[in-house]
Amino acid sequence: MAGRNPRLRLRGRQIECETLAQLVATAQAGRSAVLVLRGEAGIGKTALLEYVRDSAPGCRITRAAGVESEMELAFGGLHQLCAPFLDRLCRLPEPQRDALETAFGLSAGTPPDRFLVGLAVLSLLADAAAKEPLVCLIDDAQWLDRVSAQTLAFVARRLLAEPIGLVLAVREPSLEPELAGLPQLEVGRLSDCDARALLDSVTPGRLDEWVRDRIVAETQGNPLALRELPRGLTPAELAGGFGRPDARPLAGQIEQSFLRQVQSLPAQTQQLLLIAAAEPVGDVTLLTHAAELLGIDVAAASPAEAGGLITIGTRVRFRHPLVRSATYHMGTPRDRQNVHQALADATDPQSDPDRRAWHLANATVGPDEAVAAELERCADRAQARGGAAAAAVFLERAAVLTPDPARRGARALAAARAKYQAAGYDAALELLDAAELSPLNEHELAQAGLLRGQIVFASTSAGAALPLLLSAAKRSERLDAGLTRETYRDTLHAAMTAGRLPSGAQMVDIAQALLAASPGPPPERNDLLLRGLAVVATEGYAAGVPLVRQALDAFRTEGVTREEGLGWLPLACRMAHNVWDFDNWSALSARLVDLARETGTLSVLPSALLLLVSNRALAGELAVADALVAEAAAIGEATSSRFFAQYTALVVEPWRGREVATLQVIEAITRDTVLAGEAKVLTAGQWASSVLYNSLGRHEEAYAAAERACEHPEELGGPFIRAMVELVEAANRTGRPARAAEAAQRLDEMAQASGTDWALGTAAAARAQVNEGPAAETLYHQAIERLGRTGARLVLARAQLLYGEWLRRESRRHDAREQLGAAYEMLSQMGAEGFAERARRELQATGEATRKIPAEVRDTLTAQEAQIARLAGDGLTNPEIGAQLFISPHTVEWHLRKVFAKLGIASRKQIRTTLLEGTAATA
Repeated sequence: MAGRNPRLRLRGRQIECETLAQLVATAQAGRSAVLVLRGEAGIGKTALLEYVRDSAPGCRITRAAGVESEMELAFGGLHQLCAPFLDRLCRLPEPQRDALETAFGLSAGTPPDRFLVGLAVLSLLADAAAKEPLVCLIDDAQWLDRVSAQTLAFVARRLLAEPIGLVLAVREPSLEPELAGLPQLEVGRLSDCDARALLDSVTPGRLDEWVRDRIVAETQGNPLALRELPRGLTPAELAGGFGRPDARPLAGQIEQSFLRQVQSLPAQTQQLLLIAAAEPVGDVTLLTHAAELLGIDVAAASPAEAGGLITIGTRVRFRHPLVRSATYHMGTPRDRQNVHQALADATDPQSDPDRRAWHLANATVGPDEAVAAELERCADRAQARGGAAAAAVFLERAAVLTPDPARRGARALAAARAKYQAAGYDAALELLDAAELSPLNEHELAQAGLLRGQIVFASTSAGAALPLLLSAAKRSERLDAGLTRETYRDTLHAAMTAGRLPSGAQMVDIAQALLAASPGPPPERNDLLLRGLAVVATEGYAAGVPLVRQALDAFRTEGVTREEGLGWLPLACRMAHNVWDFDNWSALSARLVDLARETGTLSVLPSALLLLVSNRALAGELAVADALVAEAAAIGEATSSRFFAQYTALVVEPWRGREVATLQVIEAITRDTVLAGEAKVLTAGQWASSVLYNSLGRHEEAYAAAERACEHPEELGGPFIRAMVELVEAANRTGRPARAAEAAQRLDEMAQASGTDWALGTAAAARAQVNEGPAAETLYHQAIERLGRTGARLVLARAQLLYGEWLRRESRRHDAREQLGAAYEMLSQMGAEGFAERARRELQATGEATRKIPAEVRDTLTAQEAQIARLAGDGLTNPEIGAQLFISPHTVEWHLRKVFAKLGIASRKQIRTTLLEGTAATA
């Protein structure tokens, strides 16, 4: 502890201090830097944050800290961090400003889009850093509320060209997944040499060498333990060491040291500290008011401030998080209840009803229906803000305080449902178990059965969930028509997702059970959708498609509430794909993603993203699909939901024609012990291989994969339907005309039943491949005309490629060049590299001089640079690009400067021309 150089203040932390100094220097130089500090309690993470604060001259510092008791209050940690900059909200674009104001409770409104909130925070911090570098310090990040943690991770991954440093300290062991993938620094224990020196510096007098060595060994190089444990102990106690090493965890010993310091203070000081510990926001006015209600003068804090335990300035801050926890646990249950009651009385019920209710709940000794009801209302408000996790914790506490056992079970069931929606699957199952121990009625038991199946579907697999859902469906039949529809809806969805069903179950059996349970004629779109799917399974595709399409049109034109949309749109989108309804598939999948984001329903968002990813891929928007894949992967990591997170990449990679990347995705899914048991996953993997090898012109391999993907026609829709398309092409190119004709006939039967341009155009292209002469040409014209009226641009480009190849084989080179050139340009712009290269080779075969995409354009630009360049070339402004890609306008500008340098251009006007010349140039 020497000198004025901050780097010399922390013993044994040279590497950590140098790393943090470099982070500050990076921010001072105008670039962003992020670091997550990880380590056990007391290891020195807070001290390192203080080091950053003291060694960042010319930087503005903003701080926040996670608080364990506030973990479920959505946006709380984020509000702490952004509070100093809220006067800048007026500078943000209106959608971002509205989202952040709603999230922070500054204004009423619909639940904010979670990603719009993230972009608003990014823009707010970037604006705050415009005049001087900004350093953000977050302590105890493992205790941030989940929404704040996810938003900060979102921001951290998009910081680049802003002068911002972000440092987050996380106590280990930690279960938080949100910060995975960010730069990490493990803060380890001190060496024996440094530990001895630190211990000597804080121990008065001379310490016996044997005692010193024992203390160093028992504290295991933990700086806080070394500094705090000797304080207040007599020489005899020091000589005796710490008693049994396994008497209590190390963190408990550290807290005990703080506790002794707090207990040495005057009684009123202890009471004031207890109030501050119970009010983690650090509101000085609230602390003062609550203290007055308990007859305590705020001046009583002086001894604690003099001892360095607490600082009361513009906000209340404890010296270390463990001081807060030690102080809080110091109080008797009665003391804590009194403090929470005072805080509840001091909190304005109009401006902060949720925190007031939370304090009331902690002040309540036994069951109290009035408080429980207020917590239930808090849950409703939290849901309206998109805070499913907060709603769950309010409902969980409400259940504990509910006097009536039956109502207690109902509230526990509601809490379990909220936990499920927030993707807290383990906690949801625990709450569900607790609810089922209460006297639930038959209807609630049926709801519990449905919820258990939904949790297993989202967290494990469709195959594992199917028996649970089917059992719940049978149970609900005699109780409630609406619940029966919902349960069979999820049962059929699970069955479609699983593919070939386990234990001898058959899709037709489930469909027949649904039809038998249906309450009379189908009066609404939900019934129409279910009945249509059931008829497809029992009577055939042609019989059920009209009902499904009628239901889909109703979903699109009549509008959908949030609750109905989250429940029914996943199945509706699946069926839109299966009946070849591209327009409804596009609209409904986009609506579903928006709903899941707005409400924070992470149990639905991964599957919603999968549906939209597949749609955007066929639309030829592979860059958009890539962004959605990244989002799904991040959510999958945060929620431990493997299925949809991994599956999304599978529906994009094959279209790019990159063999290594595609095979890596297939391998990752097939080697997963849970996913490998899902038959539909195996089918999807074979479909992906068939697309890949068709794009590369390796048709024998494509045929083998497509044939395997088509082995099980009972797997309704999805990969099976798409594999039939690949089978036609592969069989035709490998000299298997009979098999190609058979598959083309099957596609045509489905297309005639569907009647959409997408279906009929795809079928026409398939039939053209198995015909000759004028008949083939007529069918190719039909395919291109029909597909040109749809949004399925990638399918259209492939049809033009097939037609151009046929024309070349017919020796009609001039006509072939027109089709192949159009296909090459479209496929190149989309990023479908395999098919684009196939079109280029065909153009060369017609005598057209072509060149490959130049490496300096295609390979030098990163994926994000290329995406930004395309958007800028389309005329979007920097703020518009930033809003679409969830990065700041400053970062867009930074990327564009690199694009200009790499492409050798000087203005945005040149971007589009340069990219087109580089990707679709012909001589």
